[in-house]
Amino acid sequence: MKNLKNLFLNEKFILSIILLNAVVIFLQSFNMDNIWIQITDMICTLIFIVEMGIKHVALGVKNYWKSRWNRLDGTLVILSIPSIIAFFSPISMMDLSFLMILRLLRSLRFLRVLHFFPNIGQVIKGFKLAIRESYAILLCFLLLIVLFGLINCSLFKDMAPMYFGTPLKAIYSVFRVCTVEGWYEIPDAIAAATSPTIATLVRIYFSLLLLAGGIIGMSFINSIFVDAMVADNNDDVKAKLDEIEKKIDEISSKLK
Repeated sequence: MKNLKNLFLNEKFILSIILLNAVVIFLQSFNMDNIWIQITDMICTLIFIVEMGIKHVALGVKNYWKSRWNRLDGTLVILSIPSIIAFFSPISMMDLSFLMILRLLRSLRFLRVLHFFPNIGQVIKGFKLAIRESYAILLCFLLLIVLFGLINCSLFKDMAPMYFGTPLKAIYSVFRVCTVEGWYEIPDAIAAATSPTIATLVRIYFSLLLLAGGIIGMSFINSIFVDAMVADNNDDVKAKLDEIEKKIDEISSKLK
């Protein structure tokens, strides 16, 4: 019994089950859903449920749910329970929307592999710090995209309705230009519906929009985001350098 408990608390064993389940999910996405794949999927789910129960006994309910990773694992395990119900239910009796949700929940199980990556906690911490430090810039950039989307909707909705027919289409088109995605197709579509002089002005306008938003703007946002992500590491390095400098000063004073 103790060996069985240690097996389910072994991270390498659980990681191998997660990877096996990922292969099963991959095969199911290609409609290769025969009885053996379904059985393997159910066994993986049962192993996750047993692992969750053993951890509850070993750590206690309160301590188990105190850990963020355990909360993620536990939530995903609970969401996986419908797949066992589906195994014993006739497919014809299931609603199509339920099957789509079930497929999505199966795919979410692969998220469990995240906490097996080294230093993932530090990466997530840096990502949160970067979001906190750069959210104002991101919000301003989003507002500018919305603003130019509304302006372009008023200017070009009759010339290129497929890109600017509605405010939402216009905002998405401006976002495409700022992310350098098909930026030349949009002004070319407008140019085809107008005179050569207007077409030239349109191309110049979208080139400037690409330069300001897509090249300078995105580069500026990336630099702030990356700088914020590594700021925590820079603080650690600075603290260590200050400590080394302090020790050097102590040694120098003793030598004198």
